[in-house]
Amino acid sequence: MVVAGGANGVSRALGMLIRPGATWDRIAEAPAEPRALFVRYAVPLAAVPAVCGVFGVLVFGFNIANIGVHMSVVGLILGAAVSYGLTLAAVWALAAFIDLTAPAFGGLRGRGAALNLVAYAATASWIGGLSEIYPSLGIPVGILAGLYSLYALYLGLPKLMGVPEERKLTAFAAVLIAILLLAVGRGMITAKAAEVGGPLSASYVPR
Repeated sequence: MVVAGGANGVSRALGMLIRPGATWDRIAEAPAEPRALFVRYAVPLAAVPAVCGVFGVLVFGFNIANIGVHMSVVGLILGAAVSYGLTLAAVWALAAFIDLTAPAFGGLRGRGAALNLVAYAATASWIGGLSEIYPSLGIPVGILAGLYSLYALYLGLPKLMGVPEERKLTAFAAVLIAILLLAVGRGMITAKAAEVGGPLSASYVPR
C-alpha cells in the first residue's frame, strides 16, 4: 500500500480527472492505506465545495431566475459544516455497502479497496466544487462533475472490487441507488441544519 497525500495524492487526483481508467490500474496495483487516504485525501478535498460554497454566496450572493435567495451567515456556515461532515460519513457508508455487496455481483470483498474506489471516484465532484466560488456556475458544473465521478466509479468497480465485466452494470446500478439514498438523506439533514440559522428569504433581482 501507499500513503495518500503529497505528490502522490496530487498525481492520482489529476489522473482521475484526465485518465481514470489507467489511474484505476495504478491504484489497484498499489492502493492507498485506508486511514491515510481518508485523512490526507478525502478530508481536504471534500472541504472544497463546502468552503467555496460559503465564500461564493457571501461575496456574490445567489439567485435563481432573477430571484435572489438570502440566508443568514450562521445558517450558511452551519449548513456547509453539516454537509461536509455528512459527506465524509457517506464515504465510509458507501464503501461499506460496496464491500458487503461485491460478492453478490461476482466480486471480492475488501474494505480498503472499496474505500479507495469511493474516495478516488469522488475526486471530480470535490474539485468541481471550486465552481461554487461563483454560485451561478456551481449547479451546472456540479452536475457535470458528479456525472464524471459516477463514470469513474463505474470504470473502477471491476478493477478494484473484481466485479466481472458482464455484471458491472448491475453492480453499478445497486451502488447508484445507494448513492441517491445517501444524497437525499444528506440534503434533508443539511437543509434542517441551515434552518437553525434562520429562514430563507427571497427578493427580485432585476437584470
